[in-house]
Amino acid sequence: MNKTFKMGFLSVAIATGLAGCSSLQSDAAQQGKVDALASQLNISYDVETNHGAQEGMTCQDMGAEWASCNKILMTVVNDGEAVSGNDWKIYLHSIRVILDVENKDFAIEHITGDLYVMTPTASFDGFAAGETIEIPLIQEYWTLFETDFMPRAYVTAGNAIPKAIASLNTENVDAYVTEIEGKNWKRTPEDNNILATAASRYAKNSDVAALAKGAIEASIIPTPLKTKQMRGALHIASGFEVTNNALDADQLAAFEKRAELLGVNVEGDIALNINVDAKAFEGKEAVSGAYKLAVNAGGVEVIGFDSVGAFYGLQSMLALMDNGDDEMLPWVAIEDAPRFEYRGVMVDVARNFHSKEAMLRTIEQMAAYKLNKLHLHLTDDEGWRLEIPGLPELTDVGSNRCHDLSETSCLLPQLGSGPSTDNFGSGYFSKADYMEILRHAKARGIEVIPEIDMPAHSRAAVVSMEARYKKYAEQGDLAKAEEFRLMDPQDTSNVTTVQFYDKRSFINPCMDSSMNFVNKVITEVKAMHDAAGMPLNTWHFGGDEAKNIKLNAGFQDTNATDQVAWKGNIDLSQQDKPFAKSPMCQKLIEEGVVSDFGHLPSFFAEKVSGAVAEQGIENFQAWQDGLKYSKDASAFKTENTRVNFWDVLYWGGDASAYDWAAKGYDLIVSNPDYVYMDMPYEVDPKERGYYWATRATDTRKMFGFAPENLPQNAETSVDRDGNGFNGKGTVEHNEGFHGLSAQLWSETVRTDEQYEYMVFPRVIAAAERAWHKADWELDYQVGKQFNQETSHVNKDAQLQDWTRFANVMGQREMAKLDASGINYRIPVPGAIMQDGKLHMNISMPGLPMQYSVDGGQSWMDYVAPVALDNNANVEVRALSADKQREGRAVSL
Repeated sequence: MNKTFKMGFLSVAIATGLAGCSSLQSDAAQQGKVDALASQLNISYDVETNHGAQEGMTCQDMGAEWASCNKILMTVVNDGEAVSGNDWKIYLHSIRVILDVENKDFAIEHITGDLYVMTPTASFDGFAAGETIEIPLIQEYWTLFETDFMPRAYVTAGNAIPKAIASLNTENVDAYVTEIEGKNWKRTPEDNNILATAASRYAKNSDVAALAKGAIEASIIPTPLKTKQMRGALHIASGFEVTNNALDADQLAAFEKRAELLGVNVEGDIALNINVDAKAFEGKEAVSGAYKLAVNAGGVEVIGFDSVGAFYGLQSMLALMDNGDDEMLPWVAIEDAPRFEYRGVMVDVARNFHSKEAMLRTIEQMAAYKLNKLHLHLTDDEGWRLEIPGLPELTDVGSNRCHDLSETSCLLPQLGSGPSTDNFGSGYFSKADYMEILRHAKARGIEVIPEIDMPAHSRAAVVSMEARYKKYAEQGDLAKAEEFRLMDPQDTSNVTTVQFYDKRSFINPCMDSSMNFVNKVITEVKAMHDAAGMPLNTWHFGGDEAKNIKLNAGFQDTNATDQVAWKGNIDLSQQDKPFAKSPMCQKLIEEGVVSDFGHLPSFFAEKVSGAVAEQGIENFQAWQDGLKYSKDASAFKTENTRVNFWDVLYWGGDASAYDWAAKGYDLIVSNPDYVYMDMPYEVDPKERGYYWATRATDTRKMFGFAPENLPQNAETSVDRDGNGFNGKGTVEHNEGFHGLSAQLWSETVRTDEQYEYMVFPRVIAAAERAWHKADWELDYQVGKQFNQETSHVNKDAQLQDWTRFANVMGQREMAKLDASGINYRIPVPGAIMQDGKLHMNISMPGLPMQYSVDGGQSWMDYVAPVALDNNANVEVRALSADKQREGRAVSL
């Protein structure tokens, strides 16, 4: 019996060992296949058409919103040896809904967000050596800019470690995207935008004269209320002797750091007196940030309304500096005060993470141009970016993206982050990082506003708290597991969010545990602010886009009898509003606490405002659509309720903004068609960015924005298709506009270098509009209509103002950005051949320009029109002010 047992045990052991060896061999084979495919497959994309419906494609029947679809050709070349079999998968990113794949050998399935998986079908038996395979993909809407194509598709097979496909593992979009050609840069065949070319840029820049240095020596950015220039200049080579009666040690150190950067000696003998005297200011100039600056033979005197005003006065003194001649300041007398109390920049670090160092550099530039609110979008579906003591899962899971289909160790990859955590898709600010950002900002007069987005755009939080629930439930501690749970497990609502996530994108507003979570996060963030010496004065709730996009107007029911040709056909009976099938939320509806499921986000906002008020936080802030079902500002418990107003002007935002102001909200103008910095700089497929609101926003457009008289902008700009629109004031209310904020969303912005390219220099135009109301900005007037045919705006004055601003930027400020290490966008110059000569210009006169006649092999400086062979292969480019970086080169 004992012998039999031993023999049986031995047999099992041998069998188990053999199975283990087989498994190891299988795993090794799978890994070899993954490694081969990742290294050998050369994948590229080409836009075949952006006008699918017009070319006979069945966009409507495929369920495309607004019956609009395009065709992309995905080409796969096996650059190595043959790889047999079909036991592998490729995960790829697509910001457009993939509706169909026109190749019988492959199937594509949506996973979540922008993540899809492509699997070979039974008819596919492998890649032959050197084989080329074409896979046409039908997608919703259009693909107009090359950065729509996301990098870092990756391969998996069984238990093998996933690998990014090498040909797509790059930030060089040109490596895998064929240039968008023909009419495919147009959204529709009727698109009236002007494609940015060397010739069209030349025409656009032709009205901007290059000004003499003396004409702008007393001009600074942002423009002061009053500037008087006297004859004379102060020689400052010997440096300043600072007498400081206004700034604390940190403020003084911040000024000295900026002065040193610009080559200004603060240990000299020229008088620089800094004082605070609130009584020296009257009326509208008696506000925080106001200052007076005098530069004359006796030295420099700065008087601030408060310490922030004194700090700004010093920034204005430094703004007079010319890096080319930094030993002289013109004699001036400046009196100045801010237009808006709120002058903001919003940075999305959630979709893709941006480093602490990038934020510190941004803060320094904000201070130089008198911006005073840094709104950090810290959380979204794609990431949670702030350490919260007591909730480690938020950063252990929610700050990382990797290939884990269970999402218990990380979120799934999104937005081109690929299968690993070693890039921009992962990362967070530790407590120490965040407090360093707070202190850096405080020293420069900047309030940091944390945004924890809810109830929508909350997938990172929801998934993290589900991982927490699972951990404690497995330990048998259900009370702890449930404490901060954010999802009703019985909610079966079928929902698709704006960026294609399901119900796990939403924090359930009907659960007590959701408020436990809110209170915990507010408490911990407030503690960080207190410890850093910057009290938490504003809580940003987020609140935007809590909806099911399948219920949008661009869809119609497949069984409807009154169908139209321009809507996508779907089964609307299968679609739900968020939370509609949550028993907890159904109970609130039944009890009459809330009248409709669509009202739950505003109901939740009101509840959260109570928690914010209980913590002594003065301001509650949100994106305006999150509060649309609340009665007015009185529904909220905080002293002030702010809204970032982000309606598109040509879709009615020119009028609806005034409704929000009339309801008592402090309105922060944040319109995407003018002050979203994630929109492309120009109508050129080579530029980066989303373009749902506008095809382009360059520095000049942002400079020309009229934030208080929104209808005026209809006279000076066009809609996203390049067409005019009507703007008309309809609401008898023009108060309540408290600020302006420029936004940078990060869906296509992955690296710090890309971030700075998108923000600078155009954010400086936003700073100009937030600080200074131009003479060409008209007062809001009910009933006054603006469009491309009206002539209410003094466009000559606007051009003169822009010419001054552009010359100060090109001749002075860009060099300061260089000195600060900012990777700003170098404008692409305009150029034409005329009468056998090359003529070039640039949007910011003063920046160096070059041309090449040999395909970019060698470059020559452009100074004046130069005779060239008409058949020459001419390319043009601009350089950074310090000539250390080259801008994008284009051909004539």
